[in-house]
Amino acid sequence: MRKKFWLVAAALMLLPVGGASAQSKNPPLVLARTGWVYAGGKPVTLGGHEYLKGSMYAEFMIPAKQTHPYPVVMVHGGSMSGTNFTGTPDGREGWAQYFVRHGYAVYVVDQIGRGRSPYTPEMYGPAELVPRDNSIGRFVAQEKFNQWPQAHLHSQWPGTGDINDPVSEQLQASNLPAIKDFDEQQVLNRDALLALLEKIGPAVLLVHSQAGAFGWPVADARPDLVKGIIGIEPNGPPVHDIEFHGTPDWFSDNAKLKPYALGSDKLTYAPPLKDPGELSFVREDKADAPGLVQCWLQKEPARQLPQLEKMPILVVSSEASYHAPYDHCTVKYLQQAGVHPTFIKLANVGIHGNSHMMMVEKNNAAIAGVIVGWLDKSVK
Repeated sequence: MRKKFWLVAAALMLLPVGGASAQSKNPPLVLARTGWVYAGGKPVTLGGHEYLKGSMYAEFMIPAKQTHPYPVVMVHGGSMSGTNFTGTPDGREGWAQYFVRHGYAVYVVDQIGRGRSPYTPEMYGPAELVPRDNSIGRFVAQEKFNQWPQAHLHSQWPGTGDINDPVSEQLQASNLPAIKDFDEQQVLNRDALLALLEKIGPAVLLVHSQAGAFGWPVADARPDLVKGIIGIEPNGPPVHDIEFHGTPDWFSDNAKLKPYALGSDKLTYAPPLKDPGELSFVREDKADAPGLVQCWLQKEPARQLPQLEKMPILVVSSEASYHAPYDHCTVKYLQQAGVHPTFIKLANVGIHGNSHMMMVEKNNAAIAGVIVGWLDKSVK
């Protein structure tokens, strides 16, 4: 009886802060175990003292009734932290709790140099913090700015959309400085995620946005430890990022090349590459439909990505996000390289109006339900 009391007490303490109405739909969250772990890190010497560089923080929740063998490792995107998955700005439960309620153990990380994964400029170089209004134009009230063709479809933000609305301010406050060198971020987070998987065992990677660039090389390096990838609008599109200009000329390619197409970090291609410069890319002559970008693909015959060919992969794209014009390019690139991703456009399954930050919007539970449905069927 005493043990059960403490489990329920711990579950109650984990409920997110919010009004009674935000919590009333869910019973107490009952866990077998909760805690945290650090993974990775190598000793470096600074000023005559030794420190650890590259350690990643992960908090975990193990359900009392764990019905699935592999945990889900949730990796947030740029300028954010693991709070993206452990609650919402208006006080509802996040995807971490949803997955736990459906029998999955969950590990939620803070990327290297962010949150509880310490940042030291002497180790990681300069950091940068996005301005306060960045989230307003990209996630909160994007329908007012019309920077991409689908932006006007946005309807799922839980607050008013005003920059000073308390819900908006919660998201703004959660923005964190990030290591400025994204190439360095990819290497650091790849190594730390590999160390985490080596510590906890095989798992499913759920990567959002910027973290998509980490998921592919982790899976490529250790396909035995990655049982599936869930790409929530993963970093993209391949080869060149997109710049947005608003109507009428919505898009242009960023000049910087992603040498391995899905990022700057090394991937295993077949036939093998001596140098990433051996990859040849071509831009499609026209877009697949109005409001979409013209994709960059490999010049045929295309090299394959053999480490990813048999892996269950899901790419999820929302209706109103700035990813809506180009997530199909990521899918097409993977398919050309012999990979077999499932592509779910949320609008095609009746879920409308979401931004890139779908995991904290009003219908976040409905989206989590779609993901868990795929996961239940695809990863055993």
